[in-house]
Amino acid sequence: MSNNIMRTPRQVLEDHLEKSKQGTVEEDLKLNFSEDVVMLTTFGVYRGHEGMRKLAKLLWEQLPDMTFTYENFQVEGEVGFLEWTADSKHTAVRDGADSYVVRDGLIVAQTIHYTVVKKDQ
Repeated sequence: MSNNIMRTPRQVLEDHLEKSKQGTVEEDLKLNFSEDVVMLTTFGVYRGHEGMRKLAKLLWEQLPDMTFTYENFQVEGEVGFLEWTADSKHTAVRDGADSYVVRDGLIVAQTIHYTVVKKDQ
């Protein structure tokens, strides 16, 4: 944990975003998320690492074999903001928006909004 405290919020969030693109959920949880993280999402409230696992599974079910594009990323103090899109074979997200609170080297809170749309076949 002491190594996490030395990381800036930007470093924590950049590492999280890279691991999200790679799909390495367990490593991301261990290195970047508080065990008590709270996530407020389009799909409800999720808590802790188990909640994050459920959200990751839901996203992969909605967008199998997706690729992310990060459109806008900002960090100010302990708060971060990300606008993103994602594409898979039959579905896409065009309005992804996440916000984060990072304390002591870990993400302690996150909001997640996105709408899954079907692509024209």
